[in-house]
Amino acid sequence: MRILHEAAANEACHDSGESYGRPPCHRDTRKEYLDRLDAWSCATEDSKPLWMTGPAGTGKSAIAQSFCEQLHARGWLGGGFFFKRGHPSRSNAQKLFPTLAYQLATVCPPFKAALAPRVANDPALVGKSLSIQLDTLILEPYHDAVSNDPFVLVIDGLDECDDEHLQQEIMCCATKAHSFNLRFLVVSRPESHIHAAVPPASFDQLVIEGSFSDVQRYLVNEFERIRTTHEVLLKINDPWPEYDLINTLVEKSSGHFIYAATVIRFIGDRDWNPLERLDIIMGGEEPDADSNSPFAALDQLYVQILKAVPNQYLLRRILAIASAKDELSTWNFSVDDIAQILRMKPTNIHLTLRKLRSVISVLPETDSKRALFTWHHASFPDFLNTAGRAAEFYLNDIARSSLALSVII
Repeated sequence: MRILHEAAANEACHDSGESYGRPPCHRDTRKEYLDRLDAWSCATEDSKPLWMTGPAGTGKSAIAQSFCEQLHARGWLGGGFFFKRGHPSRSNAQKLFPTLAYQLATVCPPFKAALAPRVANDPALVGKSLSIQLDTLILEPYHDAVSNDPFVLVIDGLDECDDEHLQQEIMCCATKAHSFNLRFLVVSRPESHIHAAVPPASFDQLVIEGSFSDVQRYLVNEFERIRTTHEVLLKINDPWPEYDLINTLVEKSSGHFIYAATVIRFIGDRDWNPLERLDIIMGGEEPDADSNSPFAALDQLYVQILKAVPNQYLLRRILAIASAKDELSTWNFSVDDIAQILRMKPTNIHLTLRKLRSVISVLPETDSKRALFTWHHASFPDFLNTAGRAAEFYLNDIARSSLALSVII
């Protein structure tokens, strides 16, 4: 246990000190998905590993956190690992299976008894390849322990692991476990390289989508909390803000919690006037120079996703064309349209867009409608068209003029 503890990333566990910044689902939200996860964990027959995926900002980690808490309360949580990009230990794939093995050993004594001699005889197991770690630290001792408990191992944020090849290897490892009465839940964005790592038949898939009703419930509850606790608003007895304004924010969120949580975090800052900050969000007032950007966290997410695209020059040209479709509502660009404008093969456009599945959805062309894609986030075009937010991804007039010239010539 000492060897495992030293090799583990204890900060990655669902109940670590760092989980304070990773809240569970807001009350009475995402119940549909939590019920489906509960049914999967309780199924009496052998279950395939489950891949829970969805666009950026849909609240996948919050669902995973709530699910871990439910499993822990029932004594069914074998272990959890929450990846975090750039973290010294939580982004390290080599920490994954020692962390899960350590947690499983603390809740399953027969597993601990079977695992201990293996690690004692060969402490170097914690540094082996991922597949060897999975076999020797988890699957083999669990098989020897003959445990009938339906333990679940949760891996959240796989796309935030420090290497794409290791992300694929972890996905492959997770598909090996279902025959050992261990259930793996893997959570990530719908990255194409993760999807391509294993055959679709080797796992079940749960796609997390936005929910306007859940976001509305969250905003109503959080605005009421701000109204009743912020000193500037204590004398306001009526509901705040107006219902129509909340509906506007719900529409802007596209049903995704990251937008709503960003708005609440900005308006609820106790060092600022929430009335003025709400005006800033709604575009009625410019933020003070000393005030932080209202969408700093959201913008950081967008920039991170865009920077992961290898061909940055082509990406900017595609986005400039795509953003024009919001201004030319009668013209929906197809991949072929963009390829023709840029004098490129449609295949190259598709390859560039693969890394953007977290923020866009490519639509197939039909006889009645030709469209390139839909935005997962209504706030994403706003980001691209705001210089102070998009930085190098700002779609300025020069970029659009260059594209217009390409069309004319």
